[in-house]
Amino acid sequence: MKTTRRNFLRSGAYAGLGSALLSSCNNTGANIANSGQPGYKALDEALARPVLKRELFSDPVIIESCELLEHNGNYVCRVRSTDGAEGHCVSHNHRMPHLFPMQVMRVNPFFVGKDARDLDMLVDEGIMMYQNNYKYQGYALWIPLATAEMAILDMLGRIAGKSMGELIGEIHHTDIAIYQANNNRGKSAEESIESIKNLQAETGAKAVKFKIGGRRSLPEEPPGRTERLIPLVREAFDSDITIYADCNGSYDTADEAIRIGKILEANKIDMYEQPVPTDYYEAWKATADAIDLPIGSGGGEVSIRNFRWLIANAAVQMVQQDLFYFGGMIRCMKVARMAETQGYLCTPHISGTGLGYIYMMQFVSAVPNAGPYHEFKGVSRDIPFECKTSSLVPENGILHLPRGVGSGVEIDPAFLAKHKVIKI
Repeated sequence: MKTTRRNFLRSGAYAGLGSALLSSCNNTGANIANSGQPGYKALDEALARPVLKRELFSDPVIIESCELLEHNGNYVCRVRSTDGAEGHCVSHNHRMPHLFPMQVMRVNPFFVGKDARDLDMLVDEGIMMYQNNYKYQGYALWIPLATAEMAILDMLGRIAGKSMGELIGEIHHTDIAIYQANNNRGKSAEESIESIKNLQAETGAKAVKFKIGGRRSLPEEPPGRTERLIPLVREAFDSDITIYADCNGSYDTADEAIRIGKILEANKIDMYEQPVPTDYYEAWKATADAIDLPIGSGGGEVSIRNFRWLIANAAVQMVQQDLFYFGGMIRCMKVARMAETQGYLCTPHISGTGLGYIYMMQFVSAVPNAGPYHEFKGVSRDIPFECKTSSLVPENGILHLPRGVGSGVEIDPAFLAKHKVIKI
């Protein structure tokens, strides 16, 4: 690991981990990659620690029902306890039209009759072994699992009088700095720059992220856009603006990923996200070894054990697990904790539907090694809700954490009443 990569940890948002953690990272990083299984000891200890604060609940919280509701393409999981407590999670509405049978048939029934205090175990081997669900690992299982899990966390938060973040950790962040992302492939470098600048000016974000490559194996349009765009982005912003590059796995060889990485490095870009496809693990490591630029994992990884390998082998320096794609807050926290053992950052991927950005803030609030900036995709206009503790609108690039119980927001009861239970 090149020592200048430690510059990535310059943000004050991460300073609380202290020099001891960074020293530990520098002393052990090289050994982990070469020493075999014993080198995973710190990661495995992090994985073994429980996430949910079970001690907040002295009595069992038995789940009486776990249902999926739908109205005009909006999907909500509703859980109720035998004592009458209730929680909700707005699902990933772009994916759930394809996945609702999994939610209704293979995930929700598993939780009925279970003690919600056992959530760590339930989202691990419990759900995997139910009807052999392990055969569906990936988005097909994790998105429905995340939907049920976050509804349960919302319910547990209301029982305990705690936020979701307080259920899974200590609160480290109440002000969450954002980055503004640009998703415009297919536009010229000059058009993309103008779009990025306008978005950044709207929110006052102190960081931006721009897209490069052609997205996996698709050819780049227009040709040559990436090499034209990279220097223009750096020129367009003052040196105090952090700049991330998102590749979406565009390069299917390490050689090409390294070539583009060197261009990013020369232009002082701050992070290189998902340079190669998700499962090209040797290419991840080869790219990370060849360039002096932090590598971000992207949101496509779905395996805890694969994250374990990526972290142990220094193939990524920022984990970006998606709260929905990766199966919820407990699984995501385990990855964040593994990253923390090596002094790496966690910047969770955010799915841009429903209340995804609310769940992102709750999760980030409890992550001590949270990255300095987190994605903002705008306040949802599709879900009527009330938040009494935050405007949820960036103020000079800062979002203020909702401080209420559960998710911190109240979905309009009249809107929920329009939803119908899906039965198969």
